[in-house]
Amino acid sequence: MAQDDLETDETPVIEDDANNRDRPESEDEEVDKSTKWAEFRTDLAEDRTVQATERTFAGWLRTAFAAIGVGLAFHVIFGDFDPPWLARAIATLFIVLGATIAYTAERRACRTFSRLSTHEVKRPRTPNIRWMSWSIIFGALLLIAGLWIFNDGSVGDGS
Repeated sequence: MAQDDLETDETPVIEDDANNRDRPESEDEEVDKSTKWAEFRTDLAEDRTVQATERTFAGWLRTAFAAIGVGLAFHVIFGDFDPPWLARAIATLFIVLGATIAYTAERRACRTFSRLSTHEVKRPRTPNIRWMSWSIIFGALLLIAGLWIFNDGSVGDGS
């Protein structure tokens, strides 16, 4: 056999230094770089989850306002029901539903935010989340009081 037959067909690759600046010198360095990139992507995913939670919270608050608005509209449009308290009762039901949605949204958002940490974005502060929700709840309770008590001073037939 000739000497050429014993050699492998591998041709030596001459690597240009300019093309390999980012290439690690060892396998450990390559694994470390991959790990850092994976951790960075995970951090960004956590940031996206925080932002998604903010959007979800805002959506639930919009739903709470919509339920309160439906309750008000129901009372205004059907205020002359017989018996007179029926329109107020149905309006109250929708307003209480809106307050419940605001409360539930606050609880879920605060629970989610407590489990997550941010890296590249700024997370909303928990007191601000609570303040927004409790303002809606307080407003809903005032609205209910206005429907039942402050309409003409009587709780009964004061449509």
